[in-house]
Amino acid sequence: MEHLLALEMIRVTEAAAVEAARLMGRGDKDEADRAAVEAMRATMDELEIDGSIVIGEGERDEAPMLFIGESVGKARVIGRKSYPEVDIAVDPLEGTNLVAYGQGGAITVLAASDRGGLLHAPDTYMEKLCVGPAAVGKVDIRRPPAENLEAIATSLGRRVRDLTVVILDRPRHEGLIGDVREAGARIKLIGDGDLSAAISCAVSGTGIHAVMGTGGAPEGVLSAAALRCLGGEIQARLRFRSDDERARGEAMGHGDEDRVYRTEDLASGENLVFAATGVTDGDLLHGVRFFGGGARTHTLQMAYRTKHVRFIDTVHMFDRDRPPAVRL
Repeated sequence: MEHLLALEMIRVTEAAAVEAARLMGRGDKDEADRAAVEAMRATMDELEIDGSIVIGEGERDEAPMLFIGESVGKARVIGRKSYPEVDIAVDPLEGTNLVAYGQGGAITVLAASDRGGLLHAPDTYMEKLCVGPAAVGKVDIRRPPAENLEAIATSLGRRVRDLTVVILDRPRHEGLIGDVREAGARIKLIGDGDLSAAISCAVSGTGIHAVMGTGGAPEGVLSAAALRCLGGEIQARLRFRSDDERARGEAMGHGDEDRVYRTEDLASGENLVFAATGVTDGDLLHGVRFFGGGARTHTLQMAYRTKHVRFIDTVHMFDRDRPPAVRL
């Protein structure tokens, strides 16, 4: 099943990326997100799967498409129940503001696994610590940032001052930023896209060595899927923003803010795949490039069991009467 998922899920992120990229710089983040959602959902309904969204655009009443618990795939469309059962986590457009204002680093993202292989996380915040393969097992989110930075530096054979840590530029991170600066590490502040950063910290040559701070819990599950395929690690703790969120988390069996979720807790599946397609140019992926009669996309695709990591460059031919010139 992993082979099927690996091939088919690329189509989903590519379709979403192309439609979202058409709205780059138009100043409407909601429209860009809607375009990505609709393209992703329509493409998933073409796949021979019995799919269920476990991480999506929100709860059913708040998200008209790709809501948590929604059924997708041909099993839903034609009512056939013999297709493989698949749990799916999606972020149709990570970086809606980045697309709206023509900035780099926006991606479309999907992770899929056999049923039960992805945590059904509450839609709240999550404190995260992400590291690459060299630092796996050597950090602890319960320790002060300085101690974790020292452990990461030692694992990489560097000094702390040679590390670069990605942190979302938010008021809530004022104390964390101060701690990291005091420890001596370099900081890359980002406005959006902590999922992209989590992937980058496990890819050699990106210049990113860790991700710290609080972001969305759904993005934490997607990060876990990517990091498990890459051999990296995420540690996380839920951070509820309201009593209502806490009650919903408790109802789902995730009400303990002291519990540390590790990579395998968030993405436990053995048949686990991950795909991300660039929408706008970033550190890891090229954005969509349009030309007469087609477009070109750049996708990162990974599979856990088969230990494959692929960068896929695809030319999409929209107009067969005007086939595009394919260039290296």
